Amino acid sequence: MGSAPVVVDRWEGLECAAQLDVVLPMYKEVWVEPPYCEGVKGIADFIDRFAQEVRLPRARLVIARCGTQPVGYAFGYPLPPDTGWWKAMEEEPTAEVAAETGERTLAIVELAVRAEWRRQGVAARLHAGLLDGLGVERVALAMRPEPEAAPAHAAYAAWGYRQVGRWRPADGEPVSHIMLLTLPVAAAPANR
Repeated sequence: MGSAPVVVDRWEGLECAAQLDVVLPMYKEVWVEPPYCEGVKGIADFIDRFAQEVRLPRARLVIARCGTQPVGYAFGYPLPPDTGWWKAMEEEPTAEVAAETGERTLAIVELAVRAEWRRQGVAARLHAGLLDGLGVERVALAMRPEPEAAPAHAAYAAWGYRQVGRWRPADGEPVSHIMLLTLPVAAAPANR
């Protein structure tokens, strides 16, 4: 770790695709660790998924760097009105939970910090950078259950996330918890 400050940069839409060469080495480093243990197929699936998701309206990528060294990244996009995100839950979500407008919910599909930079506020800075100026009402993500992902659960709980369901895994895939953070409503400007 260096003494340089951590800086977070942001890209939107197709600009994100040009950052794959920065993100991919971090993805490989972070997601091969237990409990995730991504292999060659998981890495290839990530590359394909990323290439598709950067095309979604308002897709956003943030990368944290210390000097020139990338130390973490986060990627997400607002859920479109026709999303299948909520349909994969084991429990039938209420119409209110599942209603999407393309501007209501940011789905965080990736948030990763390299091991030597964890527990130093980098993840919180990435999370804030991803949300900054987006104007969504809430944030959703899927994560492994505890105790497998206990540090991530602790961080998300501290940020105000709550579990709202579980994703049905595909054959042989692990269960994921669906987490939701409702953002505070911005104060309306005072009438003069």
